[in-house]
Amino acid sequence: LARAGTDLKGVASFHGALSTEHPAEQGKVRARVLIMTGAADPFVPEEQVAAADSEFKAAGANYQIIRYPGAKHGFTNPDAGTYGMPALAYNATADKQSWAAMLKMFKVVLK
Repeated sequence: LARAGTDLKGVASFHGALSTEHPAEQGKVRARVLIMTGAADPFVPEEQVAAADSEFKAAGANYQIIRYPGAKHGFTNPDAGTYGMPALAYNATADKQSWAAMLKMFKVVLK
């Protein structure tokens, strides 16, 4: 929705896929965008994160990308490690820090 220019104040992405067939266009992103991703997430590799960074920068978006060292996919889900997939794991530090980052961003954009 942020890429499409939907009139939103803020968007937060936790361990979300960042690739797209419809990249943000210059001046179209109206929302502040906060992307939080695990640095050890094989589902969202560094190439995807770097491409999103370049995309949002080129679009002139107000955005921030936070990479959590050692965090895998699903880092906010306490049950992530129970699915039998090595790519998934809960990370209490990343969970706590990402939630705080989202609340901080919302506090700014929702005043």
